[in-house]
Amino acid sequence: MTDPLKPTYGTSLLGDLSRLTRSTAAAGGIAARMAGERFGIKTDRTAHAGDLVALLGGLKGPLMKVAQFLSTVPDAIPEEYAEQLSQLQANAPPMGWSFVRRRMAAELGNNWQSKFTDFSQEAAAAASLGQVHRATLLDGQEVACKLQYPDMPNVVESDLRQVKIAFSIFHRMDKSIDNSEIFYELADRLREELDYNREAAQMRLYALMLKDQPGISIPTPIEGYCTKRLLTMTWLEGISFQDFMDKNPSQEERNALAEALFRAWYIPLYRFGVLHGDPHLGNYRIRPGNGVNLFDFGAIRVFDPTFLRGVLHLFEGTRDNREDQIRAGYEAWGFKDLSKDQMDVLNEWAHFLYTPLMQDRVRPIQEDNSTQYGRDVAIRVHAGLKRTGGVKPPREFMLMDRSAVGLGSVFLRLKAELNWHRLFQDLVADFSEETLRARQSAALAEAGVPPTANHPTPK
Repeated sequence: MTDPLKPTYGTSLLGDLSRLTRSTAAAGGIAARMAGERFGIKTDRTAHAGDLVALLGGLKGPLMKVAQFLSTVPDAIPEEYAEQLSQLQANAPPMGWSFVRRRMAAELGNNWQSKFTDFSQEAAAAASLGQVHRATLLDGQEVACKLQYPDMPNVVESDLRQVKIAFSIFHRMDKSIDNSEIFYELADRLREELDYNREAAQMRLYALMLKDQPGISIPTPIEGYCTKRLLTMTWLEGISFQDFMDKNPSQEERNALAEALFRAWYIPLYRFGVLHGDPHLGNYRIRPGNGVNLFDFGAIRVFDPTFLRGVLHLFEGTRDNREDQIRAGYEAWGFKDLSKDQMDVLNEWAHFLYTPLMQDRVRPIQEDNSTQYGRDVAIRVHAGLKRTGGVKPPREFMLMDRSAVGLGSVFLRLKAELNWHRLFQDLVADFSEETLRARQSAALAEAGVPPTANHPTPK
């Protein structure tokens, strides 16, 4: 069997060794502290987590992206690390103009500047895998050019090795959750994000799926200006989530934004079996009228319609207290050989996520006073799984859970009050596996999305 961790691109030995040294130091420090705790040596996890944030915040690439992801997945890592890592923002220092000139020449040719009437030397945004420059085409169209950082394929492989080590360390210290399946899902999605031609196709896919939603805007990739390492798209004006909140929006405005976000994520999922797996605040902007500009289409998951049927089985079984439907739902998700006790523990998480969708009334997404969406429930579930022998979450669980938690956190910050039940029922009332399969197949073909590569987990 092919090793999913074997690098598939050329390597840069010095760059790899430098990155390996810094990231291994972080993983090694965690291991030493957690090992010490096993033998009664008290350590300051919070202080070390702060050191880890300082280290990862200076690294471009997927390790920072992974850190942000782990901070939103309940119990993927110890709570102290999750709290600190949640502070990381996808704003690593941008690469300079010399890099930009080289990258643009490599992608569009030495005369690349003649293809634009204006091209900003300063990056408009810097993220984990690349940076964005604002430019103007010859016809006057304002565009955003996303340039991938140098040597990113090798960086991805280096960082994935470190993440695998970190997961192994955490599992040895706490066996309640085995994240090995989730790691391989993460690895596949990160590798797909390196291909900007794929992202352009997935951008077209989202435009197709959301074409009838007036409150949601998707950039358009520019033909002839996109390559595997360059993605040129229409520029969409908007403000950040924080800028929106700083304006002290009314309840009506906050509700309108929450509904737009709900539709942006869940129309593609329940109508097409497609999920945007990264609800990070930097991946959308708010435009006049409380509409949403949706960005970053690298981490997209296409699910088999049978999986979506399983999601609805779990919802219906939880709503109706039917153990047979609940078990069928978990099995469709990929959970294997769950005991009755394990299922009871997981049901607490299912109740937490599904309750807002069951109650036909206007309500906030969470009705207790917690400031962290789902954290208290996750802690209880973690303790319950530890007591009942632990589980291995299936790889399909990763982005579904992340999106639910990530969006729930945004709805909580917005203090949105909506009838979530009716929004959900509008999407699933006429659900049909056969219809979804046909709709999904047609949309993927029309957008030109290549097949998803899901490497099997090594046995």
